[in-house]
Amino acid sequence: MGAIERGQFPPDLMQGRSRFQAWRGQRKPGDRIPHPLWALAVRLAKRHGVSRTATVLGVDYYSLQRRIGTAAAQAPSSHPAFVELPSPVQVGRECRLEFDNGAGATMRVHLVGYEAADVEALSRSFWNAQ
Repeated sequence: MGAIERGQFPPDLMQGRSRFQAWRGQRKPGDRIPHPLWALAVRLAKRHGVSRTATVLGVDYYSLQRRIGTAAAQAPSSHPAFVELPSPVQVGRECRLEFDNGAGATMRVHLVGYEAADVEALSRSFWNAQ
């Protein structure tokens, strides 16, 4: 059986087996295997293979295989969870202003995407420039 002789198992697989045996010793009839133990079984199966892990832990091969498929489908993606998008330009906000102070000074302005505060500040600066 390769580098590992028959009957010898890696330490992490034996620890998993011990945890399953401890749970089986304390469980009530009809209790299902808890999620943390299934998660351990999935991690071990990814490392040591489904058949070997199912045999050592004493779980159903097909249940373990199905849980591995579910875990792979739910694996977190490497894509960012949040993408910041710039605020859209408001095309409808456009105006042309012409200021005349009566003393000969004239200013024409074409504003796109402006705020009311911008127009107010611009007009104040023009009227106070005299």
